[in-house]
Amino acid sequence: MFGSKSNQNDSKANQALSQGALNSIVHGTNIEGTINADNDIRIDGMMKGVLNCKGKVIIGPKGQIDGEIKAQNAVIEGVFKGVIHIDDLLQIKESAQVEGEINTDKLSVSPGAKFNVVSKMSHQTHL
Repeated sequence: MFGSKSNQNDSKANQALSQGALNSIVHGTNIEGTINADNDIRIDGMMKGVLNCKGKVIIGPKGQIDGEIKAQNAVIEGVFKGVIHIDDLLQIKESAQVEGEINTDKLSVSPGAKFNVVSKMSHQTHL
């Protein structure tokens, strides 16, 4: 009775904040382990492990990931070593250094990128 309207408003505010939210690991942060993200995530620090994302993964120019990524889309500007599974589009920018294995439906590699991978392109759902 009292406060029920406030609780409903808080719930709606939290839903609005989570839609289109961007998780961020900033430069100078080191993470080891598994990250599961329902929203987009940007990595500007260092990560070693597994990253499961239902949205887009962005590895910034100073970002580094050593491990495995599973996501809908990804943009790599920094360093990635390992195995990556992308359901839709993987974009490799000119500043990127990518080594390992990639599995994606669509691939875009900019001139200048260091790209040393085994690639498999097909439409598969991994999430």
